[in-house]
Amino acid sequence: MRCYPSDQQKQLIKINSDASRFIYNEMVAINKELMQLRRVKLPIDIVQDRIKQLTMRQNAKQMSNHYQFLEDKRIDSLTKANAIQNYRKAWNAFRKVHATGVPKFHRKSYHWRYQTNCQYPGQKTALLTNGTVCFLDNSHVKVPKIGLLRVAGSQARLLKRICETRIGTVTLTKDSADRFFLSMQLASDESFVKVSKATHGHVGIDLNTDNFLTDSEGNIVPNPRYYRTIKGKLAKEQRILSRRQQRAKKNIVLYEIVKIIKKQRLLVAKLHAKVMNQSMIFKQILATQLLGYY
Repeated sequence: MRCYPSDQQKQLIKINSDASRFIYNEMVAINKELMQLRRVKLPIDIVQDRIKQLTMRQNAKQMSNHYQFLEDKRIDSLTKANAIQNYRKAWNAFRKVHATGVPKFHRKSYHWRYQTNCQYPGQKTALLTNGTVCFLDNSHVKVPKIGLLRVAGSQARLLKRICETRIGTVTLTKDSADRFFLSMQLASDESFVKVSKATHGHVGIDLNTDNFLTDSEGNIVPNPRYYRTIKGKLAKEQRILSRRQQRAKKNIVLYEIVKIIKKQRLLVAKLHAKVMNQSMIFKQILATQLLGYY
């Protein structure tokens, strides 16, 4: 769902995102140091004490005690636990599929992201409206530490469900185009989508370079080429951004120059996001039409 936080809520999202990234990077650093220390085979007391300290620090409570700024009341406690859990999931993914690579440092970027969880203290049934993360109506969601968030998306059809639906992990993100999104993991005993039986035969689809696809019945779907239509404008705006950044590096960086660069960077990011959205919507509509027809 797309969400629209206030300026104060944006600051809270930024604080929780930075805390999540810091904890993840701290876990990477701790395990790198542990790997080096464990190579020392001699029973040196200093090395063994350091290994013990680092091993104890690999949980949210001990890490918060070591770094006092993590005790900030604006930081969600579940955010810290999820950051450590995500690091361990990355290691498990590496052990199962080596192509994913070992967990690496997350550098600063224009993307913000952190996770929390919905809890149901004292509730006999889990619904979309009675947890710590809950829908107040069709347009507002309550999130811990953030408060009331205005959202827009396809949540109205979910709220019409009478059966028990549980909210699991909740993720708040911001992309490079300064758009905020709220995503939820939902669980239910009943299926969210009713699968209808196929009434038509099979069809073959050929993806090629001349057009987007051609099916076995001879129907051709042309390639919309959204990137080519905006390529010239995008290249022009990227050149302007590059020149302004070079000018800021050579000269004394003033607030006005930085403000102009931020505005131009946001314009370039929105152009990239526009192409991505057009392509995604085109593929979703085409897939829906193919499934409905065949």
